[in-house]
Amino acid sequence: MKRIIIACHAALLLAACNNDKATDETKLASSTDEQAKDKTEWMAVDSATAEKNWMAYMTPGEPHKMLAKMDGEWTGDIKMWMSPDAPPTISAGSATFKTIMGGRYQEGIHKGNMMGQAFEGRSTTAYDNAKKVFISSWIDNMGTGLMTMEGTWDEATKTITYKGKMVCPANGQECEMREVYKIIDDNTQYMEMYGPDMKTGKEYKNMEMTMKRKK
Repeated sequence: MKRIIIACHAALLLAACNNDKATDETKLASSTDEQAKDKTEWMAVDSATAEKNWMAYMTPGEPHKMLAKMDGEWTGDIKMWMSPDAPPTISAGSATFKTIMGGRYQEGIHKGNMMGQAFEGRSTTAYDNAKKVFISSWIDNMGTGLMTMEGTWDEATKTITYKGKMVCPANGQECEMREVYKIIDDNTQYMEMYGPDMKTGKEYKNMEMTMKRKK
């Protein structure tokens, strides 16, 4: 039925094109002009300005110092929900964070146990001085992909809300992911992860973790 509807629409469009070819050509030219206007023109800068801007881009600032304060060894209590109506599974984990490349990035090594298997994950967190956003990347031994997310800092709540996309390995579809990362104090972090329900595709909280600095 869907193919028949598409075929009918195609026939109508073909007839319209034959009757109004000149009009369509005019519209196409106009559309092309509008698209050209929408493109942002390359902004040329002199060498001194380029050098100054690049130095600002590569120099760690206050957001990088904030990340560095989280360096060290941490232990975590983890809750995971396989579906919105399922009881959570509870496990323990650990993480070691350290700043790398002159304080420009923070690397994290995460270990734990998931579904009876040893779990290992690695994270990299950056603050992009040009984009003015935090960028997080993640890999682990439970998959073969790499997930990236971007987020902004809310000073009032001490929270970074990350958003990103990944391909769901269960159905092969791209889905949206969301993470809420909160700094409680210098010795406590809290994280919530949200993703799609496998039955409905609607967002639900599938993980939460509270981490304490190891003493």
